[in-house]
Amino acid sequence: MRLTTRSRFALIAIADVAVRDVHGPVALSTIAKRHGISLSYLETLFSALRQAGLVASTRGPGGGYKLARNVSDITIADIVRASEQGELRGVSCERDSMNERQGAMTHELWRAFHQTVDDYLQSVSLADVVREHLAKGDTEEGLRPSAPAPKRRPLHPERQLPVGDVPNSVFALGRTLGAR
Repeated sequence: MRLTTRSRFALIAIADVAVRDVHGPVALSTIAKRHGISLSYLETLFSALRQAGLVASTRGPGGGYKLARNVSDITIADIVRASEQGELRGVSCERDSMNERQGAMTHELWRAFHQTVDDYLQSVSLADVVREHLAKGDTEEGLRPSAPAPKRRPLHPERQLPVGDVPNSVFALGRTLGAR
């Protein structure tokens, strides 16, 4: 299955838009900052997503991107196809990728695998991804709600010396040697 970083970033970015476009168009610069994705790369991805009819752009101040269709009508397969600019392709699924003897034995296996993955991606909607994201307790900023900070040890802990004459202590040995 040809699922590249391009598909992964496209899914992250469009899910970000799906979560936030209730407040208006989402600027690519804010997506870039939130997820650490290059702005120019996002521009390329969103151009493909816009051509596929998944997002719509608004120009000018306050502009950005919104979903062009209902969130439940967009499947992960739609996003992958748009971002990869074409069909979902299987690994060694085409017969001409190997000679007849090499590919004939496993061609059906790879075709069935490709079809299974394609069916799964077709069955998962962007709404499912957003719902799962929100169910995990992720906030609008994409971070988990802040938990109390763990207690840290002080940089310079109190000096701890052994009590009494501990025979296996370096300190006790020093006192013993110093007393002679």
